[in-house]
Amino acid sequence: MSNASTHEVAVLKTSYGEITIAFWPDVAPKTVENFKKLAREGFYDGTAFHRIIKGFMVQGGCPNTKEGESGMPGTGGPGYKLKAEFNAKSHVRGVISMARSAHPDSAGSQFFLCHGDAKFLDRQYTAFGEVIKGDEVLEQLANVPTKSGGGGEKSTPIERVTLEKVRIVVPTA
Repeated sequence: MSNASTHEVAVLKTSYGEITIAFWPDVAPKTVENFKKLAREGFYDGTAFHRIIKGFMVQGGCPNTKEGESGMPGTGGPGYKLKAEFNAKSHVRGVISMARSAHPDSAGSQFFLCHGDAKFLDRQYTAFGEVIKGDEVLEQLANVPTKSGGGGEKSTPIERVTLEKVRIVVPTA
């Protein structure tokens, strides 16, 4: 087998279109493998982007956002936690990074796409890839109208913004 897996990308099919992510296995190998594993298992399919802050980020990957789930959006995960892989990659527009709670080693399945530069997150969150196609879709997601949610911040999308499917593919030339 060739090392084709190192060239795999993720295609996020959203209710607004597709976003293609290139991974950084050189700086976050366990995080990249975990994201691919969850994607291949269909873990992300049918979830929603539950937190949107224009100019900052769009967050998804919580299983509690699937239709029929009752858990609080933003609190779910795969049932395990990852050890943080903080690295020198900067949190700039288009970077995908793992969401977590206050504990550094608390990421599981939730991730966010940077809509703007968020360099204050550098070396505190695990950045593991970047948008290589679909920046206009990221822009549309970031512009979805929001309302105040449980935490008081105005970051809960008014309409359901679905992550319909995540495919892991080897891009064709």
